[in-house]
Amino acid sequence: MQHTHYTTNFKQHQFPITVVCENVTNAPNIGSLFRACDAFGIETLIFCGSDIPLGRKMTKTSRATEKVVNYQVVDSALEVVNQLKKENYAIIALEITTNSLPLNQCIFNTNQPIALVIGDENFGISEAILKLSDTIAHIDMFGQNSSMNVVQATSIALYEITKQLLIK
Repeated sequence: MQHTHYTTNFKQHQFPITVVCENVTNAPNIGSLFRACDAFGIETLIFCGSDIPLGRKMTKTSRATEKVVNYQVVDSALEVVNQLKKENYAIIALEITTNSLPLNQCIFNTNQPIALVIGDENFGISEAILKLSDTIAHIDMFGQNSSMNVVQATSIALYEITKQLLIK
């Protein structure tokens, strides 16, 4: 029998994970990020940049998860990452670079909170934040395209991170 929202019995769990969004400004993506962060039990979602659309277009995809996910809107992703680094967060950048590791080969430390940094839909994560990152991870892709939607990539990364944190 297929379950509904009312008949599932998933165990709620919150993970010490903060998702930092550097200049993610597409309203449907923002709404979907709320849903993904709720689904994976992340601690905080931080939108960085100007003109973060939190209106009706965003709520169409968020399905009211913006009401339950702890979130902030701040100007500078670089300042946020610097502060999280001072607070002993492991800074994980989700980006394809010459020295990035495949996500499934990364080992996430259970003794340290994690900041997963995701980037702008068109330009990715800034060089300054990449330099501050403890790990730069990418998702291996096997088709012709070299990237995927920021929400899809974030969901895959959160799945891998939370899977490892649950096992340990």
